[in-house]
Amino acid sequence: MGRAADRRRFLKFLVSSPLFAFGAPGGRSALAEAVQAAERDGPKRALIASANDALNVFDFELVARQTLPPAHYGYLATGVDDDATLQANRTGFSKFQIRARRLVDVSRIDTSIDLFGTTWKTPIVLAPVGSQKAFHADGEIASARAAGARGHLLILSTGSTTSVESVTSAWGGPIWYQLYPTDTWRITQALVKRAERAGCPVLVLTVDLPVGRNTETEARFAKSDTRQCASCHQPGWAGYFRRKPMFDGLDLSGVSLLAPGLTWEFVRRLRDITKTRLVLKGIETREDAELAVRHGVDGIIVSNHGGRAQESGRGTIECLPEVVDAVQGKLPVLIDGGFRRGTDVFKALALGARAVCIGRPYIWGLAAFGQSGVDKVLDILTREFALMMRQVGATSVGKIDRGFITTSVR
Repeated sequence: MGRAADRRRFLKFLVSSPLFAFGAPGGRSALAEAVQAAERDGPKRALIASANDALNVFDFELVARQTLPPAHYGYLATGVDDDATLQANRTGFSKFQIRARRLVDVSRIDTSIDLFGTTWKTPIVLAPVGSQKAFHADGEIASARAAGARGHLLILSTGSTTSVESVTSAWGGPIWYQLYPTDTWRITQALVKRAERAGCPVLVLTVDLPVGRNTETEARFAKSDTRQCASCHQPGWAGYFRRKPMFDGLDLSGVSLLAPGLTWEFVRRLRDITKTRLVLKGIETREDAELAVRHGVDGIIVSNHGGRAQESGRGTIECLPEVVDAVQGKLPVLIDGGFRRGTDVFKALALGARAVCIGRPYIWGLAAFGQSGVDKVLDILTREFALMMRQVGATSVGKIDRGFITTSVR
């Protein structure tokens, strides 16, 4: 125990040292990650042998890191630049504390929520994550089966390695579809119409990644990967689209997934061509939330792409209050970014989010054990969230409000 404590103190000293701000592989972000791992893991942490052995979602991260090829793990783990925003998504939760109420009958609680007239068993949603077959051979099918069996909403990525039709079938009903607009309107139209034909009732337009990004952590992991990857990864967008079935049959000559000309005019055009609900994913400010309301969108997901869009240094949980205040209840606000515990989910709902989207945790589960890993991740987070509701005296999601939250300095 003494050695573990000494190691944590030493790592904290290194992180605070200016010597490691530059030059060291990964810089300060890599050391900060090591500190977090030391604090979290403790001296007796070991790899789990099955999904049922997991005590929390971090147990799956350890197995995923060992199981995945370095380049694939790096793609999953990376933020941008120094990974400061990636870290802020986690550290931001510590700025909000929970105020528990006592002497409330919590023998029965209700974790369900309503989104656009549909009732979901919990507010925990599977966020869109592309290329899931890079993490497990069953890819999006395993995730969909786990989510469907437990009644969790799933949002499918444009960059999925499985078609929307197959994922809808695996889930057992309608799912939401996340749209990368590309830089070509006819491709956008084709993707939207295909999602509509598949029965997707909600279109989620990602607006936080119109240009490229600087994923240094991913690049460092890729350099350590000695496999020959040319058969799967060919250069340019043509190589990317080749393994993405949502683009099958489309003329992709000169098409890029990025859309540097993306503006509010695009949102208006998209609104005009679809009868589905339209949600914007990637809103972080009061000003943009107000514009979203003005442009007639149906919902917002507060998101910074899991810390992998731009290096704002700001966690999504810190952005949430101003967005909620700006929309004034006129449309539902969801959130993603750094959610790892049921307490995280509770804090977001108390700050006004209608639902919480998780990304990396269920992919850790997928990479580690396939569908059973995703099953267990959802079970753990749901159990932790329900336990927190009981512990603080919230008998239904509708009764969770800002009265349960304080930001006082401890």
